[in-house]
Amino acid sequence: MEEYIPENWILVGKRKELGLTQEEAAEKAGVTLKQYQSYESCAGREFSSSSMRIVNKVLAALELDPTDFANGEYSWKSLDGDTRPASVRWESHCEKHG
Repeated sequence: MEEYIPENWILVGKRKELGLTQEEAAEKAGVTLKQYQSYESCAGREFSSSSMRIVNKVLAALELDPTDFANGEYSWKSLDGDTRPASVRWESHCEKHG
């Protein structure tokens, strides 16, 4: 069974996989940079609590399937092949970006 992945890390991982900067992802999604950054932030608001329109725009920009996202189908391995435990990866990410 896969460990839970915080939704903002899914956004970070997929954006990096696509080779996009936060600014490019925000522009592609049609949201402000500040708004996009809040979705990736460890201290930011819950992405899924945003309006469905915004969530769908960001997921489309990052080529993520909305149904798979909502059902928790994305795993660490599916994002980048790194199999370290989720808790280790998440703490490392927040130390760098939070």
